[in-house]
Amino acid sequence: MTGLVERYAADGYFFPVDVLDPEQARTLGEELLAIRNAPRFVGLGNNDQFNHPHLLSRAAADLVRHPVLLDVAESLLGPDLLVWGATLFAKPPHSGNYVSWHQDLHYWGFDCDDEVSAWVALGPVTEASGCMRFARGSHVVGGIEHNDTFAPGNSLTRGQEAMFEVNEDDVVLVELASGQASFHHGRLLHGSGPNGTDDWRLGLAIQYIGAHVRQVATELDYAMPVRGVDRFHNFAHVSAPDVDLSPESLAWHRRVMLAQNDAIYESTEDVDGAVR
Repeated sequence: MTGLVERYAADGYFFPVDVLDPEQARTLGEELLAIRNAPRFVGLGNNDQFNHPHLLSRAAADLVRHPVLLDVAESLLGPDLLVWGATLFAKPPHSGNYVSWHQDLHYWGFDCDDEVSAWVALGPVTEASGCMRFARGSHVVGGIEHNDTFAPGNSLTRGQEAMFEVNEDDVVLVELASGQASFHHGRLLHGSGPNGTDDWRLGLAIQYIGAHVRQVATELDYAMPVRGVDRFHNFAHVSAPDVDLSPESLAWHRRVMLAQNDAIYESTEDVDGAVR
């Protein structure tokens, strides 16, 4: 991964990074999709997402702590790392679901930009299946105003759209083989199109932050220590589950969802589809 730090600083992203064996990735994707689609599990995420599977699935918890992912995150953020969250993005076959151009950090309530998102493909991800699209170098613009649309089919919590004209010459398609990952800056403009294939398009997005980051939009927030030492204790700690989908882990999952939604849905009354 020669030149990772330099390329990330210039472009706002880095990919591909080999993380899992393709079959391992496919198996994890099937496991998480089965949980997401099970009728007995409700309220696992906002807007039909599956948020924080690492708090319910030991396999997902192992992935967010995978040494390859942590090595890249450490090279970008420093040695003391927390996982603030993770989300299974699942686009059904031949669906119109999409993700509008947006910046991750706009609604998360952090006091600085020391966050990086890893996106791990749990199956092949192509332009036809609605891979991510990055606007190269857009992270250097800084914070951009967003318009909350709450549009049907938009997979984002608020249907947020960045009020910024993206130059198509700067757009990069993030096509990944099963088990590969991409990394992107929290201010990088990105989005994705619909899935026009016969298969689910599955990926796990993981948000890594430096331990020094503070939550300023809400009084209480949670994160999982994954490397180094947390000398700051700005976030209450959560742990990986000992048993998949235990009553205890489901209770913790809901606690984290409610606390983080206080930040994500700050200043809006429209919370349809949110875990409340």
